[in-house]
Amino acid sequence: MKLLSAVVPCYNEEENIADFYQEFMKNEAFFRENGVELELWYIDDGSRDNTVSEVKKLIEADERVHLLSFSRNFGKEAAIYAGLEKSNGDYVVFMDADLQDPPALLPEMYGYLDKGYDSVATRRVDRKGEPPIRSFFARVFYRLMRKISRTEIMDGARDYRLMTRKVVDAILSMPEYNRFSKGIFGWVGFDTKWLEFDNIERKKGETKWSFWKLFLYSIDGITAFSTVPLAFASVMGVLFCLGSFALIIFTIVRKAMFGDPTSGWPSLVCIISMISGVQLFCLGIVGQYLAKTYMEVKKRPIYLVKEEI
Repeated sequence: MKLLSAVVPCYNEEENIADFYQEFMKNEAFFRENGVELELWYIDDGSRDNTVSEVKKLIEADERVHLLSFSRNFGKEAAIYAGLEKSNGDYVVFMDADLQDPPALLPEMYGYLDKGYDSVATRRVDRKGEPPIRSFFARVFYRLMRKISRTEIMDGARDYRLMTRKVVDAILSMPEYNRFSKGIFGWVGFDTKWLEFDNIERKKGETKWSFWKLFLYSIDGITAFSTVPLAFASVMGVLFCLGSFALIIFTIVRKAMFGDPTSGWPSLVCIISMISGVQLFCLGIVGQYLAKTYMEVKKRPIYLVKEEI
């Protein structure tokens, strides 16, 4: 018998723990017929509700359910990495506990692995239920990433992905502190089949991803898999140097020919303000990359375990 490990990151998901378990286990008969057993890893990301208690109830009833609880909230990326390290399966799948990743797709996903694919990824074809402004910026982000990065990141891509052990080992070989899993999945390569499905709203509870958190997450993704912003800062510096040189020549010629010095302090203030703003913007870009380097050099653990069952 082979083993399929499901990794389920959880943060304040007490309402969805039991429901997810029931939906996931509906696939038990299919996988058993195909010689595959199941195990379920709930990765508690420092929840402040009764998520851990709900998981422990499942553990008492089913020995295939496991729990890894963090000492505090380290973020979903840390939870994904921890799940990869703890999973023992020949196949590993990431799923959200809120049931926005439909477990009913698993048989079809496994079928593609059986045909020779190394991983099966999913993407939403719509964003039903999301605020329009959030959907707009999400599409802008994916479009931007495709242009400035060599890593394949599909629009609407979910973390819901079924992988073989060799793909899992490849991901684990990248123990970087600043993680952006969607980019890592694309970077490691391998033959990937993409499945599309309509967006499913959360069954219970509220999303933990605010617009601001998603914005910061997008910055992490850009700086993790593209150096184009650094090149942009350099290009801006060159352009402003050339522009300043041209203005100096223009001022000298104007003084020599017409004897009229450049006048108008408002225009001067505007130019200085604009150049200062560009300088600070470019400095911020460099600062983002420097901050990431600073965190990597510290060699801090990606997560700390409070409890493991």
